[in-house]
Parts: sequence; C-alpha cells; structure tokens
Amino acid sequence: MIQNLSIGAQAIKPLSMKTSAAESLPAEGSGQNFSAYLQNALEQVANQEQQAKDMSNKFVLGEVNIDEAMISSQQALLSLQLTTQVRNKVIEAYQEIMRTQI
Repeated sequence: MIQNLSIGAQAIKPLSMKTSAAESLPAEGSGQNFSAYLQNALEQVANQEQQAKDMSNKFVLGEVNIDEAMISSQQALLSLQLTTQVRNKVIEAYQEIMRTQI
C-alpha cells in the first residue's frame, strides 16, 4: 500500500507499478512529448487524491486502520505539493524568458 514518491525522471507510481529507469524514460524519437508526460503525471496525482479519499471513507466505515488512511492522505498531500512547486518553477522560468531582451 505504501507508494514511492520520486522527484527524478520517473513519475509518481506505486511500488507495484514501478518500472526500471530505462522503461520509464522515453527513448529518443519515441514520440512521447512533454504534454503527454505532464498529463500522465497530473492523472497520477488525481488518482492518489481519489485513493486518499477512498481510504478516508473506508476508515470511517472501519475497513482500514488509521495508519493506512494517514499514509495515503500524506502521500496525496506530498504529490499535490510537488505538483504545485513544479508549476511555480515553470511559471518562474516562463517569466524569466519573457523578460529576456532580444
């Protein structure tokens, strides 16, 4: 149930779905562009948030322990914070490029 959060080239994936580094990076000319990679990462964050919500509901029903619900919730929170920080850096880089004089 515990998932691995990595900030590197790999997207956030559960350990059971983890692939090797060679499989997770798109090969040159593979056709996967940045927008597809970004869309996939955002879908994974949304899935983690949904999983945290489901775990919270299961906790209320008594189906899971508090530690499982809290771990899921914290993982979703960390994923969201990472996504926010990446967005902030992209906006900052865009603004820096716009300020550059040609």
